[in-house]
Amino acid sequence: MARVRSIPSSELPPDLAAIYEDFAGQYGPFRNQVAVIAHVPAALRHLMPMLMELRAAATLPKRYLEIAIVVVSRLNECHYCVAHHKPFLVVAGVSPEAVDRIMDADLPAEFDAVDRLVIRYAKVAWETPNRVTPKLHAELLEHFTEAQIVELTLRITLCGFFNRFNDALQIEEEEEVHA
Repeated sequence: MARVRSIPSSELPPDLAAIYEDFAGQYGPFRNQVAVIAHVPAALRHLMPMLMELRAAATLPKRYLEIAIVVVSRLNECHYCVAHHKPFLVVAGVSPEAVDRIMDADLPAEFDAVDRLVIRYAKVAWETPNRVTPKLHAELLEHFTEAQIVELTLRITLCGFFNRFNDALQIEEEEEVHA
């Protein structure tokens, strides 16, 4: 049980209830998270639509986005986020066994060179962002546009925010995550 009360969408003004339900219905099984975020209308009004808009724009291939999110979530030991994003990464073409080994020094062969670059970048950008070297940035530019690098970095740091938010408030995984 979360440390704060989950707010049902029925308690919100119609505009916020619509955002809440759109996000909970379209983005994935994140109802417990959005029910806590609903305590802060500005966060609900801006964060959830931004995530939906980023997904719709598909500037960054889903596989790389989900690799980065799972890596950061593993670094932060956020079980909620790993449980939610592992299935997205499986849909993006990574086997469940490989997802489980994403932090191993000896990565499974199904992770190609770009996957490995994203894993490396996610680790550095989250743990020691002032140590993103010119060489690492140049490697990213070989495979990604500047807009994609910005989104990748944005999603890495947002993931860390959500990891900390979920863990600090003890947001529980939804039942459908385990289905």
